[in-house]
Amino acid sequence: MSEITARNALPTLERGASMIGESEPLRRVRDQLRRYAGCNAPVLIEGETGTGKELAAREIHYASARSLGPFVPLNCGALSDALLESELFGHRRGAFTDARSSEPGLVEYARGGSLFLDEIDSLSPHAQTALLRLLQNGEFRAVGERPLRTADVRIIAATNASLAATVEAGRFRRDLYYRLNPLYLVLPPLRERGADLRLLACHLLDEAGRRLGGAPRSWSEDALLALARHDWPGNVRELENLILRLCMHCDERRLDLHQLAQAAPAIWGADAQAQAPASVPAPAPEYHDEERHGESGFAAAKRRAIELFEYGYLTELMQRAGGNVSRAAALSGTERRQLGKMLKRYGIERGCHDGG
Repeated sequence: MSEITARNALPTLERGASMIGESEPLRRVRDQLRRYAGCNAPVLIEGETGTGKELAAREIHYASARSLGPFVPLNCGALSDALLESELFGHRRGAFTDARSSEPGLVEYARGGSLFLDEIDSLSPHAQTALLRLLQNGEFRAVGERPLRTADVRIIAATNASLAATVEAGRFRRDLYYRLNPLYLVLPPLRERGADLRLLACHLLDEAGRRLGGAPRSWSEDALLALARHDWPGNVRELENLILRLCMHCDERRLDLHQLAQAAPAIWGADAQAQAPASVPAPAPEYHDEERHGESGFAAAKRRAIELFEYGYLTELMQRAGGNVSRAAALSGTERRQLGKMLKRYGIERGCHDGG
C-alpha cells in the first residue's frame, strides 16, 4: 500500500496488536477508538493498572493518518525534573555538564507520529509547566537553544488514577488537565468484561505457547470457571503473568484447577482442596477406624475429613506425575522424603516408581 493510499484510508484497527474481546464494554471502547483515530486532538486514557492503556493508544495511532509515523511511548514516572526537558525536547552540545553532543528529544523522534505519555499524573509541577507550553502552541525549545521549534506530534496521555481528582487535590495543573483531555476514554476492568476473560485466557495461552515453544496447551472447564470467579485487580497484566507462571512451572498440556492452585495458591488453593476428595475414591475404611484413635463425634469426623482430603490429593497427584515420586514432589512443592512417608502412610506408594 502506498503512503498516499495509507494516509487516506478509512480508520481501521487491524494493524498491529488489538484488544481481544467481544463484550459490550469493549465494543464501546472500540467504537471510541475508531472515532478518536479520525482526528488529531490529544487523548486522555484512564483505567486501572493492567487494563491495556498503551495498547489502546497504539490502536488509535495505527488507525489514524499518523500510522506511518513513529509511536513513541514514555513513562513519565521515570523522569526527574533534571532530565525531563532534555528527554522531551532535546539539548544542544554543552547545555549542561554531560551534554557532549547535541541530541534530539522524544518530541522530535515522534515527529509525524504519536507521543504516548504514560503515568501522566506523576509529573512534577515543573514538568507540567514544560508540557503545557508544548500543548498550548505546539512549540518547544531544546535545552541550551534559543530558537523555538514547531512540533508535529499527537499527544496521547494515560493514567491509572482519576486525573480530575488529582486536579481537585491540587497535585495537577487544571489548565494542563484541560489541554490533555479534549478526547477522553476510560478502559473497563477485566472483571466487567464478562466472557472476554475466556477469550483472553485462550488467546494469551496460545501466545505464550508460541513464544516459549513446546506442545500446545488448553484449559479445562473447571480452570476457566475458576478464572471467572477471580476479580483480577491486576486485570489483563495479572492474567498474562499467571499464564507465564503456568507455562514455566507445569508440564501438563491441559491446565486444570490444580495447576492454578500451584501457580497462585493464595487465590485458588482452597478451591483445589475442596475439589480433591470428590474426584478420587475414599481411603481404605480400616484406616479410619475411630475406635483405633479413641475418638468419636466431631474429633473423629474432623480427622476423617483431613485424611479424605490428603488421600484424594495424593492419589490425584501421583496420577498427574505418572507414578513418579520425584516428579510428584516437584509438582507439589514437597520434599521427596516427606512425600514418600505420606504415600506410605496411605498405602499409595505401591505401584508408584521413580522411573529412573
